[in-house]
Amino acid sequence: MDITKLSTPCFILDEQEIVENITEFQEALSVFFSKNIVGYSVKTNSLPYVLEIARKQGCYAEVVSFHEYKLAVKVGFPKEHIIYNGPMKSKETFLDAIQHRAIVNIETWREIEWLEELPFIGQTYEVGIRLNIDISTISPEDEDHPNDDSRFGFSYESGEFKVALHRLSILQYVEVVGVHSHREPKTRSVRFYRRVVEYVQEIILSCNLKLKYWDLGGGFFGRMPNKPTYAEYVKNIFSVLSPKLRDTMFIVEPGNAIVASGFHYLMKVIDVKQHNENIYVSTDGSRNDVDPFFHKSDYFKEFIYENQNGNPSRYPQIVGGFTCLEYDRLFSLPVGERELNVADYIMFHRVGAYTMSLTPLFIHYFPIVYLNTSQGNLCVIREEWTEEDFIRKSKF
Repeated sequence: MDITKLSTPCFILDEQEIVENITEFQEALSVFFSKNIVGYSVKTNSLPYVLEIARKQGCYAEVVSFHEYKLAVKVGFPKEHIIYNGPMKSKETFLDAIQHRAIVNIETWREIEWLEELPFIGQTYEVGIRLNIDISTISPEDEDHPNDDSRFGFSYESGEFKVALHRLSILQYVEVVGVHSHREPKTRSVRFYRRVVEYVQEIILSCNLKLKYWDLGGGFFGRMPNKPTYAEYVKNIFSVLSPKLRDTMFIVEPGNAIVASGFHYLMKVIDVKQHNENIYVSTDGSRNDVDPFFHKSDYFKEFIYENQNGNPSRYPQIVGGFTCLEYDRLFSLPVGERELNVADYIMFHRVGAYTMSLTPLFIHYFPIVYLNTSQGNLCVIREEWTEEDFIRKSKF
């Protein structure tokens, strides 16, 4: 791959990596669950080319808004292969999804009210219900902070879950056939998923729910050294699952685990200057594009130097992005590391999750995206946005 021919900054998609991630997760599920679905989390990276990869590999599209629902349909997902979650459903798409047998998980009171508007034509409409997962109660070792509860779904402890089930039972043409129990812990530990399964199955059994599916959600590690594998997650989940529920369709909603390792981000050094006892290295990329939550302390990265020979730096090097924000600083290199110079490149790996989805229209518009084919060729799958794209739907 000759990176000198690429326009920077840019994302580079490795299609084969994503295919392998999906395949490995599907195979891990199939060992223990004869009925299973991998629902790709569209919000994690909604690039149409990625969605097409997921669709071709047999994934469902897991969407959390009416925009994502329409996008999934537009790129070719059959409606019955869409998992519709989240509070940002529109009434129109909500009713449409249910009537076309999508997997729809109820999590707001207004959605229950909307069900009353379904046409009664002698058929039964199937829905799931989302259960609120309070990490601090279920697995305090995995909490991000004290009282790490959730604003999503219906709480069993407060009685809301049973009230919601009762209201749904009154609708004679609606049947609850699934439970959704997504919650992503900061630790992504196997322990957490075991405890969630133990917690949720007690509620399923005590409420005598007759389920066709259980949607555990996402939040898993991808293929990384010294992290749980897909097989370890699935094996541990199955090990604590009640025999009464082992024939249930099991659904997972991976996003990061599927797409993170499939993308790289390339930036170029555009300026180097010394100020006081530091060297400031400016690039044409930004931390916004590789760490949109600004919480990482380091990255999977490599340097591609224009010249083979280089000198060790006599000063710390602070590498920053193109924005005018002082905090747009990516990382620092200590004294003795090789000097970075204008026209050198920095390549970031494992940047496919929540980066492109959260890229802001700030100073620089959406960067170009290349596909690295299995033959090692590069082609453009998304053009760089220009000012023309930015103003296309604006009036002035």
